[in-house]
Formats: sequence, C-alpha cells, structure tokens
Amino acid sequence: MDNALPLIPAKRYFTIGEVGELCGVKPHVLRYWEQEFTQLRPMKRRGNRRYYQHHEVLMIRRIRDLLYDQGFTISGARNKLQELVQIERERRRAGEVSLEGVEVVELDDTDFAELANLPLDGDETPGQQQLSLLRRELFEIRELLASPA
Repeated sequence: MDNALPLIPAKRYFTIGEVGELCGVKPHVLRYWEQEFTQLRPMKRRGNRRYYQHHEVLMIRRIRDLLYDQGFTISGARNKLQELVQIERERRRAGEVSLEGVEVVELDDTDFAELANLPLDGDETPGQQQLSLLRRELFEIRELLASPA
C-alpha cells in the first residue's frame, strides 16, 4: 500500500497538513502518534505549529505501515520501531549505508561518461542549470572515489 502514497518532495520542512497528505493520515492522528512514539518530535514554532523534516515523514510512513498494513497494535508498533531504530544504529556504527527509499540505478562506464559530460542546455532554468552542475560535480567525485589511490 506504500506505493499508493505520493512521493515526498525535496523540502526541508513540512506542515502537519502536508505530512497528513503525504502519509495518508489525518492531522489529529499525527498529533496522537507524537504522544505514543517518542522518536517522533516535530519542530514547533510560534503558535505551536508543527514542522516535520524528511526523516520524520519517513518515520510516520513506517508507523502507518506497521499499524495499518501489518496490523500491529500501538505498543507492538512502538516496540518494532525501537528495534528498527536500534538495527539502523548498529548498521551505522558498522559503517554500512542504508539505501532504504533510494532508487538505485546501475550504470556502466559508457552511461556514466555520457551523463557526466552532459552539456548545459540554454533552455534550462537557473534551478535546472544548478542541478546539472551538481550532477557533474557528483560524477567527478564518484570518479575520484573509484580511481585507485
């Protein structure tokens, strides 16, 4: 059912209404979950307005999956979430990188070279130009990391 949820936009902060739409949960449910899941702590600004960050939206989706799709109780979901957080911490300590939620695209060397040398198009907006330049820089970094020392 997670596939039915919309993609999370590249924003730094999300309002409770936006998070509700992104996660398929009403705002009053999100406020309740804040009380039940200690890991869920949105930033609060004036007037007690909540602002969620990307990682919190992902956590809410995980909570929603545990409760609605996998049939966990609140306490069962809380325990499972604590287990998942602990596993993630251990992976980070071991130096593993989590690619959960990241689409992995395999490229061979010719694809890689083509993408790295894409010319800037005069029709690109300034934002698209910045993304193109960033893409080139990331490809250059990848090349440097792949080359033997």
